[in-house]
Amino acid sequence: MLRNIVLIGMPGSGKSTAGVVLAKRLGWDFLDTDILLAKKERKTLVAIIGKLGYEGFLQRENELGSSISCEKTVIATGGSMPLCPDAMRNLKALGTTVFLRVPVCRLKERLPENLIDRGIAALPSMSLGEIEEMRRPFYENYADVIINCPDGVDNTARLIEETLF
Repeated sequence: MLRNIVLIGMPGSGKSTAGVVLAKRLGWDFLDTDILLAKKERKTLVAIIGKLGYEGFLQRENELGSSISCEKTVIATGGSMPLCPDAMRNLKALGTTVFLRVPVCRLKERLPENLIDRGIAALPSMSLGEIEEMRRPFYENYADVIINCPDGVDNTARLIEETLF
């Protein structure tokens, strides 16, 4: 029996959007770590990254992910959460980790050109393709299941449900 479903993947992969749909389909709770972090810090992700820098943001994300405890919850992680080893150890212990894989060309359609405006934690000089290339091994390493995301949130949620149940 699944305790929780942890969604990982690039920003724009549909973790939050598909996660809400999946949680409703299952009758489970939904938790978005980006929203949780913003509430805890009382700042937007952009402001947190601006104040703490890339490494400081990852440290806060690691602390947050390490403290999560829940049951029957779909958890949408921040795109950089898999760079946080303590957080991922905790999240992996909580449930099944699903990597939502989306091609970079599709991510470019979904995200603003200025990635900083989206609150994406990365070194300022990195392109979306470079961020994805750097993070992909972490996503693949932590994934129990990899979903090649189809078009549409409902299709992604349905595919996750069919794969896990």
